[in-house]
This record gives sequence, structure tokens and C-alpha cells, in this order.
Amino acid sequence: MKFRGKLIDVGCIQHFTRVISTIGRLAKSCTLRLNADKLYFITSEHMVNGGIGIWCELLQCNFFNEFNMEGVSKEDNEIYLELIPDNLTKCLRCSQNAKSIKIKLTKKATPCLTFEVELPSVTGHSRIVVHDIPVTVIPRRLWAELAEPSMPEFSVSIYMPSLKILRNVIDRMKNLSNFVSIMANNSGEMKLMLETDLVTVSTYFRDLGHPQWRDESSQSNKGQSDATEFAEVRVDIRKFSLFLSGQQVNPLKVICNIAADRMVHLFMLHEDVSLQYYMPSVSS
Repeated sequence: MKFRGKLIDVGCIQHFTRVISTIGRLAKSCTLRLNADKLYFITSEHMVNGGIGIWCELLQCNFFNEFNMEGVSKEDNEIYLELIPDNLTKCLRCSQNAKSIKIKLTKKATPCLTFEVELPSVTGHSRIVVHDIPVTVIPRRLWAELAEPSMPEFSVSIYMPSLKILRNVIDRMKNLSNFVSIMANNSGEMKLMLETDLVTVSTYFRDLGHPQWRDESSQSNKGQSDATEFAEVRVDIRKFSLFLSGQQVNPLKVICNIAADRMVHLFMLHEDVSLQYYMPSVSS
């Protein structure tokens, strides 16, 4: 197995840092999957125990000036690595003014992703700073467990309002409760609501659009014969708040798919990145 990539453009380095930082907020550990065209960051916790799922895709050609890899074989030309995304974030945050960043899969005392950061110097001579990020190589027999989750059969699919506005609302709500109900209907309305013994708080959003899916009949309107009827899912408010921190990626659109009383599937879309976030429902 071999991997070597190089980032040169400052904008690409900063955008890559924002993406990795978002992943680091959402998950303590994740799988990095590499193939010739894309990088994937994957987390699949046990959702029956309240865990979340993440599937993030990046087109390597939109970030890397050089990208070379050889997988475990010609037939399975991919590499799967387990790592701690926060370690990547710390390295990249120290490299925002770098002239270039080389990333290599290396074998030290343990397998590592080695970052060679070329920094400018006042003397005119470049400085090279090396960071070794420990990783675990995932054997091929476990790859099937890291396949992309299937799209849930949702009751309502709706575009979300500004993540910045949502985060301001949720940051205030989470001081009152550990849970929030996300509600939406097929008339472009969304509601966030929490209830405690002392107070009920609701925030409404209207005139939100609906994405068009290829197979409308099999996906949207599951159990929603009335367009004004709300589908509802109750989730952990702190995990929802972490997803909203993804505003720093500057997504073009964010889709919310609600499978009533089962889960919410949040889909963040950018020209270079897509991020799917799965949160299971929690009981009252």
C-alpha cells in the first residue's frame, strides 16, 4: 500500500482544514477511506445505543495538486485507515500559512500519516515541520462493515434554514433540555420544540423548499398523506448542535430527511464536499 498527496493552494489547505475540523467535532475517531478519486471519512456507531453515523466524501482533485495511491491490490485499489480526526485538525491548524503540505502513508514504529509542512521564513529559506499521525490499517475483511448507509425511507424531506440561525436557536435551547424535537411537513414548514416540566419552547421556520429525489414515490411522503402534517423525531440536542457547527464549511444546501420516530438524516452539500449525518430518535 502506498499513498502520497500534496496540497499547495492556500484556499484548498484552509478548506480542507475546515472539513477535517468539522469531522473532528462530530466524532472522536473515524475511518479514512482512500481511492483514486475520493477521500471518505466514515463513522458508524451503534445507533441502537444512541450512536451517530457519518459519511463524508471529498473529491481529491479539488484539494490536491498531487495525489498518488496504491491500494491493497489491483482489484481492491483502496486503503482504509482508522484515525483520530482531532489529531489531523491540530496539525492542519498549525499549517494555515504553509507553502505546501505533503501527506504520506509511512511505517514508523507504527503506521502513520506523515505531514511534511513547508513553512515560509523571514530569511527566505523554507522550514519543514514534520507531524506523524498514528493510524491503524483496517484489514480488507472488515471493509464491508464500512459501506455507505442506505438512504432511509423518510416521511418528509426539506431544505434547512441557515445553519447559523439554527445554531443560535439550539445553543439557547440546550440550556433548558438535553433533547429537542425536529418537526417538518411537506408544506415547507419546520419546527424545533423542547418540553420540560416548567416550559415549552418552539421555533418555527416557513417557506422552506423541498429537494427533488429521483424516486419520489419510494422516498418522500411515507405516511404523510396530508402535506401540513408534521413528521417528528426527538434527538440529542448536543449532537444536533455539533452538526450545526458545520456552517464553517459554507454548504450550498442542507437537507433534512425525517423518518418519523426513528431517525433524522442530515445531508450537507458543497461543491467539493458532501456530508451525511445520521441521528437516531431517542425515547421520551
